[in-house]
Amino acid sequence: MEFKYNTTFANLHIKPVVSEEKDKYLSLASMTNLKKFLPDIDTNKNIDLLPIAFDACVVNRVNKNGDVINAATAAEMVNNFINKPINIEHDRSRVVGCILTASFSKFGSNESLAELDVKTMKEPFYITLGGVMWKIINPQLANLIEESNDPSSENYMKVSASWELGFSDYDLVLLDNNNKNLEDAKFVTDEDEKDKLSKNLKAFGGTGKINNNTYIYRQVVGDVIPLGIGLTSNPAADVQGVAVKDEDKIAVIEFRPKEEESDSSNNSENNISQNTENTVNQEGVINRIIMKIENINQITDELLKQVTASSVTDFIQEELKKASEAFVAEKSEKDVAIKAAQEKYEALSTESEKVKEELEKLKAALAKLEEEKVAKAKEEAFNLRMASFDEEFDLSDEDRQILATDIKDLDEEAFAAYKKKMAVLMKDKNKAAKKAKMDMMEEDMKKAKASEVKEEVKASTSSEQSATEVVDEVLDNANVEKTSIPNSTTTAEVSLREKYSKAFGFEGFDIN
Repeated sequence: MEFKYNTTFANLHIKPVVSEEKDKYLSLASMTNLKKFLPDIDTNKNIDLLPIAFDACVVNRVNKNGDVINAATAAEMVNNFINKPINIEHDRSRVVGCILTASFSKFGSNESLAELDVKTMKEPFYITLGGVMWKIINPQLANLIEESNDPSSENYMKVSASWELGFSDYDLVLLDNNNKNLEDAKFVTDEDEKDKLSKNLKAFGGTGKINNNTYIYRQVVGDVIPLGIGLTSNPAADVQGVAVKDEDKIAVIEFRPKEEESDSSNNSENNISQNTENTVNQEGVINRIIMKIENINQITDELLKQVTASSVTDFIQEELKKASEAFVAEKSEKDVAIKAAQEKYEALSTESEKVKEELEKLKAALAKLEEEKVAKAKEEAFNLRMASFDEEFDLSDEDRQILATDIKDLDEEAFAAYKKKMAVLMKDKNKAAKKAKMDMMEEDMKKAKASEVKEEVKASTSSEQSATEVVDEVLDNANVEKTSIPNSTTTAEVSLREKYSKAFGFEGFDIN
């Protein structure tokens, strides 16, 4: 079956910066943790099968070939490993076993992880597989794998696993310097950009870089299918090994050292048996001693030749257990402190939110009061301005409407200028000027009336003129006035004439 792309992923192992001897025992502890992923096979009835377990890859972390898968892809495809072949060096014509189980475990510790937990994980974790080797197919490889589980062997950890995938597409991953974790990456998914940068991939013959500080990798996406596992004897530093069951042929002899009053850090010879010679049974298998190691100083090259691996692993497991318990206790104490701090923070945050809410309410109330104050002041100023116009000028409703529109948004300076202009334009409507004019007209009318009355009184009380003379004088005056009245005679003067004519009509006089 052909795939658009395929790649081989070597599994990764974090190598602690410690001495080679100590690193060997840490690796042993890791191998021990892997044993719980061994398939449940009755090897007494199936002596031709060798159950094995191994970490196939590290998810969310770029491998040495420049390829990586994320958690979502791992969760989707993990069960497709089951029933796939195990071969030698990815040579599909040299199949030596089959994969039976697929799981997830924590990076570095191999603690089991549930599938639901890993789907959204950003940090690295393992895909851990279990399967069987067919001893009858390649007994030499089976023996090598068993020997690679013995820390005293020169072949310890010299068999590792790598996997092969088929996939339909990929995205590009950019990381700075030597960072390998996907959680810190920048992703390139645009097809044009991918085409432009893909030439830099190691898989396509590139340098694996796009500049001095930025590395480029390939993230497998699309239709991803596991094609199998390859076993290799390549003793690279980043391999973790393949775990098998403990040997059934090793004789078990319980031995505990004599207790000493001195400190456990004293010479290790005081804490081990003097009778440590190896014995060989009838089948030629060395019977090694199982003893309780109480101090790391007891572990020497000579001791490792005499005791079983379980003696060392028991010691390491016990030390790891103590360290784990101490860590859990310390973590629990810190968790309690963190929880208390979090609760206090949440309480302060809640209180702060309440204070903030109250402050916002006060600000809103003050803003509203300020708006009302400004509006009221504006209204009062408007009313005073309109009142000043009403007081100074005789206004109609139309005048008031125009003035109100003009002055409603004016400031003090603009209003003063406007009022000055209106004083000129509406001088005819100025109440004071109109009143003065009316008063002057009224005064003139009073003077005219007083003069008229005075003449009437004078005419009616004159005893020295005869009626005829009076009539003649009146007539003469009337004629004179008639002839002297200009074209511009006012209505008031005509009316006065009519008044006098009626007052002094000829019907009231007897003329001889």
